[in-house]
This record gives sequence, C-alpha cells and structure tokens, in this order.
Amino acid sequence: MAKFLSDEWMTEAEKIRSEFEGQGSPPAHKVRMNMVITDCPPEASADGTVNAHMDSSEGQMQMDKGHLENPELTVTVDYETAKAIFVDQNPQAGMQAFMAGKVKVQGDMTKLMAMQQGVPDPTQQQIAARIKEITD
Repeated sequence: MAKFLSDEWMTEAEKIRSEFEGQGSPPAHKVRMNMVITDCPPEASADGTVNAHMDSSEGQMQMDKGHLENPELTVTVDYETAKAIFVDQNPQAGMQAFMAGKVKVQGDMTKLMAMQQGVPDPTQQQIAARIKEITD
C-alpha cells in the first residue's frame, strides 16, 4: 500500500487507470483543474503541499502532479478531504468541507459542481475500487 499522493501512489494509480484505458464511458464533464492539496504527510510532500491536476479534456481522466497552464479552475483543499473525495469516493466530504470553508475555488465553479453530479459507470467504479485497495 502507498500513501495517497506519494510518488509511489501516483505511479500505481496511473498503472491502474491505464489498464482500463478506452473502456467505459468518457467523463461526463470535461474539466482542466489544478489542485493545491495542503496538510500532506511527509510521504506525500516534504513541505506539506502537493500541487496536482486533473484533466478530462481529452476524454480520459488524467491526474498527475504539477499544474496545468490555463486551467479552468484551481481548488485548494486539505489532504484528508482530498483523500475522502478521490479515494473513498465520498462527494459528501467535499460538500461538507466546502460549506465549512475548507475548500477554496478560483475560476469556473460550475465545472466543479458539474463533476460532482456525474454518476460513475461500472468501469470507473472498478478503477476507484482498485485505487482504494492500493492506498494507505
């Protein structure tokens, strides 16, 4: 098992996503989103912050470290909330954190709201389950 957002986790998660490439439905909403994840453990970031991005503009969900040029939005969120959203697939955690002021959004908020309304297809559910299995 690897710590969420560590280099090892990112590599393993990408391997899982690539196993399913071309299967299932494309993401319901296209988005180019940068993320700033704070309060990260040392295994994920020496300084406690991870800059990452999600990009579904090409029809597949891509997630990696680093920021995109010209994102549609940038979300700042703490590590535990990010893990609850991306690993545990708990959209309520994101909504609760947003309502509590723990999520900051710059840019097109409607893109973030649209992402939360999509229902994962069986392939996306398999990917999520496999990623959860490798995550510490």
